[in-house]
Amino acid sequence: MTDTRGDDTAVWHALSSAQALAQLGSDAARGLSADEAAARLAQYGPNRLAEQPRPGPLALFLAQFKNLLAAVLFGAAVLAATVGDVVDAVVILIVLLLNGLLGFYQEYRAEQTLDALRRMLSRRAVVRRAGQTTEIDAEHLVPGDVVLLEAGDQVPADGRVLRAHSAEVGEAALTGESLPVGKSAAALAQAEVPLAERSNMAYMNTVVTRGRIELLVTATGMQTEMGRLTGLLETAQEHPTPLQMQLDQVGKKLALIAGVVVTLIFILGLLRDQPLVESILTAIALAVAAIPEGLPAVVTVTLAVGMHRMAKKRAIVKRLAAVETLGCTTVICSDKTGTLTLNQMRARALYFRGRRITLNEQDPSHGLDALLVPAVLCNDARLEHGRVIGDPTEGALIRLASEQGIDIDGLARRFPRVAEIPFDSAHKFMATFHLEGDQVSIWIKGAPDVLLELCSSVLGDDGTYAINSERRAALAQENEALADAAMRVLAVAAGRVPAARFDAGGDLREYIRDLTFIGLIGIIDPPRPEAREAIALCASAGIEVKMITGDHRITARAVARELGLHGEVITGAELDRLEGAALNEAICRAAVFARVAPEHKVRIVRVLKGEGHVVAMTGDGVNDAPAIKNADIGVAMGQSGTEVTREAADMVLTDDNFATLVGAVQEGRTIYDNIVKFVRFQLSTNIGAILTVFSAPLAGLPVPFTPIQILFINIIMDGPPAMTLGLEPARPGLMQETPRPRDERILSAGRIGRLLVYGLTMTVGTLGVLYWALQHHALPYALTLGFTTFVFFQLFNVFNARAEYGSAFNGNFFRNGKLWLALLGVALMQVLVVHWAPLQRVFHTTDLTAPHWLLAIAVASSILLLDEARKLLQRLLFPAPKSNHA
Repeated sequence: MTDTRGDDTAVWHALSSAQALAQLGSDAARGLSADEAAARLAQYGPNRLAEQPRPGPLALFLAQFKNLLAAVLFGAAVLAATVGDVVDAVVILIVLLLNGLLGFYQEYRAEQTLDALRRMLSRRAVVRRAGQTTEIDAEHLVPGDVVLLEAGDQVPADGRVLRAHSAEVGEAALTGESLPVGKSAAALAQAEVPLAERSNMAYMNTVVTRGRIELLVTATGMQTEMGRLTGLLETAQEHPTPLQMQLDQVGKKLALIAGVVVTLIFILGLLRDQPLVESILTAIALAVAAIPEGLPAVVTVTLAVGMHRMAKKRAIVKRLAAVETLGCTTVICSDKTGTLTLNQMRARALYFRGRRITLNEQDPSHGLDALLVPAVLCNDARLEHGRVIGDPTEGALIRLASEQGIDIDGLARRFPRVAEIPFDSAHKFMATFHLEGDQVSIWIKGAPDVLLELCSSVLGDDGTYAINSERRAALAQENEALADAAMRVLAVAAGRVPAARFDAGGDLREYIRDLTFIGLIGIIDPPRPEAREAIALCASAGIEVKMITGDHRITARAVARELGLHGEVITGAELDRLEGAALNEAICRAAVFARVAPEHKVRIVRVLKGEGHVVAMTGDGVNDAPAIKNADIGVAMGQSGTEVTREAADMVLTDDNFATLVGAVQEGRTIYDNIVKFVRFQLSTNIGAILTVFSAPLAGLPVPFTPIQILFINIIMDGPPAMTLGLEPARPGLMQETPRPRDERILSAGRIGRLLVYGLTMTVGTLGVLYWALQHHALPYALTLGFTTFVFFQLFNVFNARAEYGSAFNGNFFRNGKLWLALLGVALMQVLVVHWAPLQRVFHTTDLTAPHWLLAIAVASSILLLDEARKLLQRLLFPAPKSNHA
């Protein structure tokens, strides 16, 4: 292996390309061999930046006990042990341990899920290895690799530019320079050159904004310039989501109310001559029941589980807050190519030698070589095992030529490319120059209107003819006919120049004149069959879909018509002529935006947000990144998307499919819906416990629960059912409702009122059973029956939490198997607590008769039956609006 240990001291920008290659023991044409690359990977390590170390399992477990709930429980255990109540102390410590284990498991699983998602977003790089161009994981790059970059790619490592074709790199991420920097392969005369002025170097995490670059990797991982800065940068922390902050505030308010109630309970206990220790333990246990410490954690876990579910459906969400925002989305601005369409460009029609040709099948009899040879040579795409590598439009030309029997590899060898003008949106064509004997052939493909202006003749059926106004009009008409059929139309033209007069290093555009117009190729990217259904689903869900494309108005309108998008088509030029209210009205009214530039996309997003919309924006190219960053939900394409676009996005679609985005919106709504269910269930239990314990002394009744029973109800009995509410399937009709307002409070006045009713129902039912039992049975029996009744209130209340407006007995009633297992487990646990002697001693219970079990169940079921009656009456008298109905 070549010894390259001293490479990090080399002044790469001052070396020539040949010197840099020699020092790294590499070859520009062949790159490194597989063995050499493997050896260097072992020497230098993976090409990745060091990450902030995450807490290990032990640290994560210990962190579960750094909260108010754990402190309260530990204090209660110490207090119980101090007064000799060892059983209660042990039980409290067991509860504390179980709660810690549950929290650890949830957070560990969530972290594992997020790690898996990070791995799914790994970067790729196109390199030359052993003379072959191949795509590898960017982490496997090593010094000496030759990387091929084009516009939109993120530079995966530091490197010396070997070749640059009209290349510019945006280096704002490294140098702060806002304008892209032109790149060339020439060595710099001075060694002492500032980073921002090293025109022959490219650095990790910068972005190629124009042209193509061949880059010799000189440093990877922490040896890169970005790696050296890593130690100075603070690792970004995941901030709480708006929902988590809202629930945290709810928890604090409830804890404050509980503190007042706990104090009153403690004072009342003392006034009733209750033993001091028992009063303290009861107050502490009630505090534990009242403090909803688990709310923010459960939100995190529910969001993480939802992210995992989305990832399995090919939608990778990078930020937890994005999951919440998805459910509020009111407008989706979708890129057309690859998202609403298949991104499998295919040539379907030609205009060649004066006649139109429809390509319905492979048919080599048309004699298309004069058209397809230029299309192949003026092309950077290639076919690998039937898969297009490169631009999809160029891939369509390669695929067509292959189907027509043209030897693509042989052409490249016979007519070597000596220079090129890369495609640029400014001039709208690509030109390549090929040595052919004593001549240099010029092959050009691009926008028909542009090429027509550069041509003086046209290829006909039996020769070339000068282009007159009649032929120019005919070509323009053919172009419009192909475009009207939703095709992207490319024109192909040719020229020649003597090799002796050709200067590859000069201004190549001086040769682009007096060309011969060869023909037109109509290329179509068919709409995805599932996209039309997804757009219809969006319409029923109150979500507008707006298609944004760089295509012509005619093409855009034809594709939109096939997809079922109805509304005006507005071009970028028309947007430029509008201002103020007229602009806002036009953007809100339009369904399709054609021929738009990056600044138009940003403008569209900002106007829609200003009108109160929650906007999701999809895209794949560098020019989409600003709009994606400005949107409420930025969505990048995982297959066709550039690295910089994926970095800017909140979500990545690994299949580039619009239907996947709509499915993610439904998942976002479902997740929020399930969090609301959990909150309603958990808070109604807390309110019920507080009211029951507070009201019992006022009614002249004993406190119905021991401290251990309160802990049991709050942590063990409520925990599993509450968690499984986060796994509920989508509610029927969820995607037939309008999006919820982004600022909608999770605890509205109406919802708080219903929670108070649930709590009062539990209080009245539990104390009523306790009062009746005291008239006929001893105190232990009565307390056991009251305790059991309250536990079963929680089991029936789960079904109220599942459906706030519609009946709980819906199509999803039996669909959440984990919920039913949790309910069965809780019921069996209660039977053991009441009838198994060891647990009787711990929980101070006694055996109940079968009729009294039925009595407890019947009374507890009232919370479900009464709420079903309330919802039925409400649906009859006040039909619910089309909104989020958890």
